[in-house]
Amino acid sequence: MRKMFVAGNWKMNTLAQSAVELASGLAQVVPARLANVDVAVCPPFPFLSAVGAAVAGSGVDLGAQNVWFEKPGAYTGEVAIEMLADVGCRWVILGHSERRAILGETDALISKKVNACLAKGLPVILCVGETLAERQANQTEAVLNTQMAGSLAGVEASAMAHVVIAYEPVWAIGTGVTATTEQAQSAHLHLRKWLESRYNPAVAAATRILYGGSVKAQNAASLLEQPDVDGALVGGASLKVDDFLPIIRAAETARKS
Repeated sequence: MRKMFVAGNWKMNTLAQSAVELASGLAQVVPARLANVDVAVCPPFPFLSAVGAAVAGSGVDLGAQNVWFEKPGAYTGEVAIEMLADVGCRWVILGHSERRAILGETDALISKKVNACLAKGLPVILCVGETLAERQANQTEAVLNTQMAGSLAGVEASAMAHVVIAYEPVWAIGTGVTATTEQAQSAHLHLRKWLESRYNPAVAAATRILYGGSVKAQNAASLLEQPDVDGALVGGASLKVDDFLPIIRAAETARKS
């Protein structure tokens, strides 16, 4: 039975005070680790330490939104894996579509980051997903295949226990448009079959695959009830406790395969 996972990606939002207030509010409503749902928040880099302190001892883990793959050194503006570990990060988001599309990150670069994080014991949330044009051209599965193969290049089956996949259709991120339950389930099932083909049935059955893309309280339950949807990577709705908590509660009660 795969444990559900709900992670909040705060993106480039909050300031120091609002970040701590949000984190403290979440720690109050999730004061201890939940039996069947992992919860994490991924604030901007400047607030990792403060948010980490605010959620310490609660049921909320700390994650980061990106990292560089080299060891600490002369890489101005970048953040090392060791730095994230030092402030208590237990997760890092890699390959988000905004970094792929806006900042030009390739599958090859993402693979370097994934492998470096896994080598140093930092679990990864790997994002994949197609654009609207690609979906309309019936290229969704081909795009997912390419992104998975490229981003997981060099990752052995034994390391997949520390990888979570997040399916985020680009056309549904921040648009208010959400994939239908059928679209979400179909893509998640395809990803699971890809994992089985690339690795083995055990890896496919154990790997958690999250849905991301305008997830909110109103649609969380129907999405999370799908047999191959194991949680959510949440953007805007993670910026308010009252919006994020119902998604966590929906994950607690979701039917799992």
